[in-house]
Amino acid sequence: MIIDLGHLAFAAHDLERSLAFYDTLGLHEAFRLHHEDGSLMLVYLHVTGDRFIEVFPNGPAPDPNRRGSFMHLCLVVDDLRATVETFQKKGVTIEQEPKVGLDHNWQAWIRDPDGNPIELMQLVETSPQRQIARGEQAKV
Repeated sequence: MIIDLGHLAFAAHDLERSLAFYDTLGLHEAFRLHHEDGSLMLVYLHVTGDRFIEVFPNGPAPDPNRRGSFMHLCLVVDDLRATVETFQKKGVTIEQEPKVGLDHNWQAWIRDPDGNPIELMQLVETSPQRQIARGEQAKV
């Protein structure tokens, strides 16, 4: 039975640039794994608790036309407007300013250096996600 999200994995074109970007968001390097020959396999970034993002080196160059099954990474924040303001001060481009989504939660959008879309989401108490977490039936 699936009980939680463990991690998401990305291949970064410029590993150091990607690590610096995620560090700006407050997601810091937790540890690295290496192949038997000593070469870097991946870097784990700590999100919270036992949730992580894996960043693999030597990914493809950013391509805005790249299409695949990956849609986006969603990071839950406690105060969306304050988070957006902080990120803007750190030079992060906000692609979509805060607005209320179909699930009633506040959301804003950014991209990492490899072009991966990241949703910043502030959950509200009336959202279906919070209803389910309380053991209620979701009312959308």
